[in-house]
Amino acid sequence: QVQLVESGGGWVQPGGSLRLSCAASGFTFANAFMSWYRQAPGKERELVATITITGSSLNLLDSVKGRFTISRDNRVNTVYLQMNTLKPEDTAVYYCYVPRFGSWGQGTQVTVSS
Repeated sequence: QVQLVESGGGWVQPGGSLRLSCAASGFTFANAFMSWYRQAPGKERELVATITITGSSLNLLDSVKGRFTISRDNRVNTVYLQMNTLKPEDTAVYYCYVPRFGSWGQGTQVTVSS
């Protein structure tokens, strides 16, 4: 059974940083692409970034380029989203997703405000 558990969200002032983590279980993590999505209030869910099995970043959202970095650690079955220079428009629920199985985590709230 695929399970994805996100953590690391919270409140931060504009210009601050957060690192999100997604702990995966129930499948062979090292063989799976992983993605982060986000959904702001009143908006559709959007893809933020995908990471390949070799650790390359794909599909990075234009508005986060240069600020967000996706990475993975196959030793601990975890994918990360390092978010720097956060802006109020980054406020959203952030979700971990494994495309191979179509499975989502429960989401973690990120709020950027002064």
